[in-house]
Amino acid sequence: MVEPIVAARDVTKLFGSKTALEAVSADVFPGDIIGVLGKNGAGKTTLLETLLGFSTPNRGSVTVFGEDALAMSAQTKARIGFLPQLDELFAMLNGKQHLAIVSAFHANWDRALVERLVAEWSVPLTRRIDSLSVGERQKLAVLSALGHRPDLLVLDEPTVGLDPVLRAELWGTFHELAGAGKTLLVSSHVMDEASECDGLLLMRDGELLEQTTPGELRERTGEQDLGRAFLAVIEAAAR
Repeated sequence: MVEPIVAARDVTKLFGSKTALEAVSADVFPGDIIGVLGKNGAGKTTLLETLLGFSTPNRGSVTVFGEDALAMSAQTKARIGFLPQLDELFAMLNGKQHLAIVSAFHANWDRALVERLVAEWSVPLTRRIDSLSVGERQKLAVLSALGHRPDLLVLDEPTVGLDPVLRAELWGTFHELAGAGKTLLVSSHVMDEASECDGLLLMRDGELLEQTTPGELRERTGEQDLGRAFLAVIEAAAR
């Protein structure tokens, strides 16, 4: 039996009197692209941060590669790549300098992969980061997260600010990584991206409405458009 790479059980997270996550249980299996979908404020970022051990749940537990997310070993952390919603680029450096610093922390940095993607995505490496557009910064941030070919790549809204062409190129790379056995956990509020995923975590107001697949969601709701299908799930949950 295949064990999940990430396993969340009854995860609840409070911020004062506000419930950010309510009893979330979910599994992420090897080689899958799992989309965490929901409107802004649905709890997607809080869920990702809790799954990675950045935020301590008030109740419940999370394991990553079989280890407690709050006490992961250095070896396990090295198997993870993370793209936060707000990039953490070194603004005063240029792209080449930034990638050189990031790569120094990873013994298995895939220089050939990064150089190929820099060319395919037209990433400007010689300009200072604080002069780059939102889309250019996002491309550089994605490269920083996946350059060491992590076994688990967690991406929080990776296509924000990107045009449709680059969005398609990014998803092509994500599928390439998944095809090589890597696992991706991708949050988005763009419902069209749901069709790119193997599985879906549908979020609303901190609650996991369900864990499903695009095919199951279409069949059950009778909606071929996944955005409409998600709205049908939300409406059903509100009754």
